[in-house]
Amino acid sequence: MAETVLVVEDEKEIRELLRRYLERAGFAVLTTGSGAQALTMVADRVASLVVLDLGLPDVDGVEVLRAAREAGATPVVVLTARGAVEDRIRGFELGADDYVTKPFSPTELVLRVQAVLHRANVAATPAVMSFANGRLLIDESRHEVRWNGDLLELTPTEWGLLAVIAAVPGRVYSRYELINQVRGYEFEGYERTVDSHVKNLRHKFGECGQDVVQTVHGVGYRLGLRRDR
Repeated sequence: MAETVLVVEDEKEIRELLRRYLERAGFAVLTTGSGAQALTMVADRVASLVVLDLGLPDVDGVEVLRAAREAGATPVVVLTARGAVEDRIRGFELGADDYVTKPFSPTELVLRVQAVLHRANVAATPAVMSFANGRLLIDESRHEVRWNGDLLELTPTEWGLLAVIAAVPGRVYSRYELINQVRGYEFEGYERTVDSHVKNLRHKFGECGQDVVQTVHGVGYRLGLRRDR
């Protein structure tokens, strides 16, 4: 069954252009130019991924992005004319999984959608990795993370970051390594981008966040927990 992409874009020509390119790539496509309707569709989880324009006429696209994050781990690719570094950083801090600025290549956007979905859906070994006497459990086959028994809702990028640093506990990964392993390509301003995602990931672990994902100043990040034997 084809995965469904929801395109939220108020410009009809762009909306239909994206529909054609995404359908050619094998996706089922839903579209809307209304932020209010997008909020309802996101809450109902009608799609596997959302392509979201932030400049909507009725509701700020940021509100739709927040709703997507609150509704669960639905990936969001932001498509917007807001290309300033500060806008990009804010988008990632709010949970965007990718950020594409206008004007854009529809072929590149489709490739980015595919990459985000691949990272969200990939399942590696079926074993559950256990750390710190079972406080942290990472089930790659189910794509689940539990902390002190509670299931954490992680975005695909947060999941990717945690999976990378958990693969070799204690090993320090530079920001360059993380952005390339998790996102699959280099990104302008990547150091601040990684920092934003790490901040969000730490928040999910509460007051222990900085102990779980440790900073090695001048180098990068590592998992601060010992893997159980």
